[in-house]
Amino acid sequence: MADWKRGARRVLYPVYEARMLRRMPDNLPQHIGVMLDGNRRWAKAVGRDTAHGHRAGAANIEPLLTWCDEVGIEVVTLWLLSTDNLNRPQAELDPLLEIIGDAVDSLADQRRWRLHPVGALDLLPATTAERLKAAADRTADVDGMLVNVAVGYGGRREIADAVRSLLTEAAESGTSLEELAESIDVEMISDHLYTKGQPDPDLVIRTSGEQRLGGFLLWQSAKSEFYFCEAYWPDFRRVDFLRAIRAYAQRHRRFGT
Repeated sequence: MADWKRGARRVLYPVYEARMLRRMPDNLPQHIGVMLDGNRRWAKAVGRDTAHGHRAGAANIEPLLTWCDEVGIEVVTLWLLSTDNLNRPQAELDPLLEIIGDAVDSLADQRRWRLHPVGALDLLPATTAERLKAAADRTADVDGMLVNVAVGYGGRREIADAVRSLLTEAAESGTSLEELAESIDVEMISDHLYTKGQPDPDLVIRTSGEQRLGGFLLWQSAKSEFYFCEAYWPDFRRVDFLRAIRAYAQRHRRFGT
């Protein structure tokens, strides 16, 4: 019976997906943030080691970006590694950083998307930071979807870095703390975030069934819509993505009110 169900899904899902694509609404999100969660739990569920789960998750990144291209998304932010994840045992962290580096290199080599690292790169090993910067340089002239690669990223750290950058800039221009305190506003802080110049995410998707932000785009997601999917990230399918887009389009956005 299980084999019959799997066979039916293989036949019916492409038809269902094609129907959903034909009926895509006009009010699509411009920027999507994705929390790629559940690699380790997926690996445990299938009886494999953690590195296998991370590799399976990395393999699902390109399909996601392709789906985003299909419906016309302009910006995607992928949360691949948090600042908290940097405290994991070295035996797990080193292979994970290598898998992330390989995945980013592969995306850059295709030259389909413009890659932009976001995160505290100074907290990463020098080789990982250099790979991320090199991928950004190789795709800087690509006229395609902007993909923020969040590695060593934490929302609180980003806001702290933004304030630090703002203070440094003021000091270099001769602005006193009193003058800065009088003039500082939301836009000034936004202009010093990792995502400066980009639209805030309209939709944030988190896989694995967890229903919390965990520090992802804390500042930028103040008015975002959220979609939580039960599937672990390696199992996240095109139909899951299309359902998230449809759910977003069916909501009446109140923009934080």
